[in-house]
This record gives sequence, C-alpha cells and structure tokens, in this order.
Amino acid sequence: MSHSEMRVFRQHTRRLTRRDFFKSGSMVVPLALLSEPAAAAPEPASGALRIGPDIYQSIGVRPFINGTGTLTVNGGSLELPEVRAAMDAAAQHMVQLDELMEGVGKRLAELTGAEWGIVTAGCAAAMTLATLACVAGGNPEKHIRLPNMDGLVKDEVIIPKLSRNNYDAAIRAVGVRLLEVNNAQELESAIGPRTAMIYIFAGPGADAGPPSYEEIIRIARQKNIPVLTDAAAEVLTIPNVHLQRGSTMVAYSGGKQLRGPQCSGLLLGRKDLVTAAWIHSAPHHGFARNMKVGKECMIGALEAVEAWVKRDHKAVWQHWLDQLNHIAKKLSSIPGITTEVREPTGLSNRSPGLNIRWDAAKLGISGRQVSQILDTTEPRILVGASRGAQNGISITTFNLKPGDEKIIADRLSAVLSAPPNLKSEESPKTPAFELTGMWDVRIEFRASTGEHSLSLQQRGNSIEGIHRGEFIARDLTGTIDGDTVQLRSSLPERAIGNALSFTFTGKVENESMTGELDMGEYLKARWSAKRHRSRQG
Repeated sequence: MSHSEMRVFRQHTRRLTRRDFFKSGSMVVPLALLSEPAAAAPEPASGALRIGPDIYQSIGVRPFINGTGTLTVNGGSLELPEVRAAMDAAAQHMVQLDELMEGVGKRLAELTGAEWGIVTAGCAAAMTLATLACVAGGNPEKHIRLPNMDGLVKDEVIIPKLSRNNYDAAIRAVGVRLLEVNNAQELESAIGPRTAMIYIFAGPGADAGPPSYEEIIRIARQKNIPVLTDAAAEVLTIPNVHLQRGSTMVAYSGGKQLRGPQCSGLLLGRKDLVTAAWIHSAPHHGFARNMKVGKECMIGALEAVEAWVKRDHKAVWQHWLDQLNHIAKKLSSIPGITTEVREPTGLSNRSPGLNIRWDAAKLGISGRQVSQILDTTEPRILVGASRGAQNGISITTFNLKPGDEKIIADRLSAVLSAPPNLKSEESPKTPAFELTGMWDVRIEFRASTGEHSLSLQQRGNSIEGIHRGEFIARDLTGTIDGDTVQLRSSLPERAIGNALSFTFTGKVENESMTGELDMGEYLKARWSAKRHRSRQG
C-alpha cells in the first residue's frame, strides 16, 4: 500500500465512535479507486505558528468540519465562548490550588446536588483518583507507596464483565487487582475484606446486566462497598441519576457534552471520598502528580457546569434538528437518496443525527467512498460511513457550527448528484505463494522490537489463522493478492479491558514477508516474517 493510501487509512480511523475506534481496517477504500480526485487537498507545509483562524494550517495540520461526534482523537468538542472567557480571566491571577478546589467543590455541589465535586484532568483521571480514594482514603503514608500495593488492605476492584472497556486501564493503573464477575452470585462471592470499590461503565449493558445496576447497588449497600459509575460521554443530569440510584461517585468528561476544557473531567459524589480523591491528586506529590489540573482548567470546567444549568436544551436540540433538516432537504431532490433523522433518547453521546442511504450499485459510489472524498478534499468534512444493505453516511450535529450544515449540504449534493468516475475494484490476482504454516514475525516499534508468530491457513486468496503476540493470542483473517498480503487481527476490549487492532500489509518473497503494520490508535510500525523452521536435534 502506498504512502498516500496509508495516510487515508490513518485519517479514516479518526471518524470512528468511542467504542468502535479500533475496527477501522477493512472500512477504507484506497485512493487508487478515485480516478480523478478533484479538489484534492495538497500536502500542507509546516511553518511558524500563526495565531488566528489559520492556526492549525500554519503548522501543516488540516482542520475539519466534524460530523462525527465528540471522539477525543477528533478534538472532543468545541469549548463554549463563556468557558474560554472564564479561563482567560482565571489566567490573569494567581491562586492557591487547595483553596481554589475548595471553592470549586462547594459550587459544584450547589449546582449539581451532589455532596461534593472536584475538577480532574479528564474523566480517566477522575476514575483513577476515585480508585485512590477507595484504596488509600486520603492517608498520605499509603498514598506515597502507590502503585506498590504491598501491605495495603484494600487492593481489589470488582468489575462486571459487561463493564470491561478501554478506559478501565485508569483503574488498573493504581495497581489494584481487577476481579471480573458475570452475575449477582459471583459479585457477592467476590466481595471480601480486600474489596476497595465496584466499577460500572454506564450504559444499557450495565443497566440490564448481569448483574444489573440494581443488583450491584443492592449488594454494594449491604456490604458497604463504594460504587463508581463512569459516565464520561453522558449528559450531566441534575439531580444526578446515578447518584440517585445509589452510586457513590460518578465521573464525567468535561470536554464532551459539557463543552468545557477538553482536558477536564468531573468527579461528583460522597464528600469524604471526593475530597480524599483531591488529596491524592496534583498538586500533591505522589502517584497522581502527573494528573495535574490547573487553575484555568478548574474555572473553565466550573463555568461549563454553570452554563449547562442555564442552557435552553430544547432550543439547542431544535437548532440541531434544523441543521439536519437543511441537509436532508438539499439532498431530497437527488434520485435514490433517502434520509432519516435520528433522535437518541439515551444519556450517552446525546445529539441528533442524520442517516443518508442509497444503493451503491445504482449510484455508482459507496458510503465509504463519499466519506473519503469529503475527508481528502476541501473543505475537509468528517462523517461516518456504512456499507452493505445500510450503505451510506451518517452525520452527528453536536460539533457543527452555525453554517456548517450549508457547507455539508452543498458538498454532499455536488458529490451525490454527479459522482466522480471511480475505478472498479479489480479481482484478486492468483496467489504467487502458499502461506499455510507457521511464521516467525519481528515487529520494529518506535523504540523497541517484538517477537510474534502467525499460524496461517490459506484457501485460495483467503487466509485465516492465529496471531500470537507477546502476551495474548487472537484470531486472524486476511487475503493474498498476487504477492501482496494483508492480515488483520483484533482483540475486543472486553477480553482484557483494552482493544488491539493489528493490520499487517506487505509483500511476500519466497519464504519471507515484509511491510508496514497499522496498529490503529497506536500508529504504525515495520514488520518482517520468515517461515518457521523446526530446529533439528
């Protein structure tokens, strides 16, 4: 795959949802399919930083209109003007941070109805600090030992299997042992003198269980165990729905629905634990010194909550719907195009969206290809893409500025009314080599090397097998096209709490393979492989 194709692959991964970020490999159409990429964006030149509307372009970075939601890798959300003003005002004066957080905590309690609140360096930091509070309770002698858990009584956190996710790494970082449970009986059995906390990832899965949210809260109360709910991407409910249902603490992102500082988070809940969490946070020395939150961020996050309680949410929702209806109306005259406005009712990532569907064969262009064209031409626009029976694109309004809907509507109308000439995908070439067998793989990471192995079974152009890493194995699928090979392995986040997605692309020559490895959010590496030879005794 060429450099430009790999660049498009990397750009495409930035459009995925928070949970599906790692499933990007097979969803991209190579640039080679576009015979005439009209208005393709030139490679920007890097130079001195210029403060102003072209601040990103001045250092060679292409900004975009974001129709994909609040994914952190795409910038989260746009800070409110009043948040920026509050942060600027806070930056003009000096203040003692313990005194500041005391004032912020009191005001957060007044605004949200929680016993207390603190501002953290993102939601993941809130999760870490809540865990520290349950493990060490504000005791500095315990605090300075962490993450060494030797001698600490509370060193276990219980997590329902359905709550395993990429973000529970923030809890594991403390050094605690995670105990997975699959039902209420296992939860009761897992609780003991070493249990520090129970963690729940908020959402429909956690509500339904097993164990269900109600079962977790009932058992936790009986055993006097704190419960932390991770509600990072949710709207802030007042009174807080999670605290009302019995959770001890709840963590939010400040840079998503609240439109506060992108690097901020909130921890709300029981005052003794939340204030202990602050003791374990920077500026205090020890384990969490790296989770520093400055005076500007504290004030900016507080202002985001102030603005949230005053906002006319119905009017904001109607504005979003008006933006989507403008796009839908513009596209309604194009034969074969259907549109549907979706209005989610859940708490997470709550903003309306627009599904735009068509028959790819009849129109001569797929949703993935439209998404790629919008990404790689000017003005740059990011949208979601789907294929198959649901071929098309999707737009989420949350980060659209006023007027963005007109730009999107005009651009989509131009592309879908007269789709560009696209090269058809060629049938795969006859495999030049037989890859069935064991292969020893060497991966050259940025500052280290790793030894992996591939066990491959080839049937025609298709390949399946097992990819064995340094610590865990996962299934593998792929193809061989002539002497070009592409192999993909993935590990779902609920398997170990973190998702991994590896896409090996390269060339085969006799008994060896070489190429580039795309690791999704962990960027790229080089790889080489040789057919495994059993040692002769």
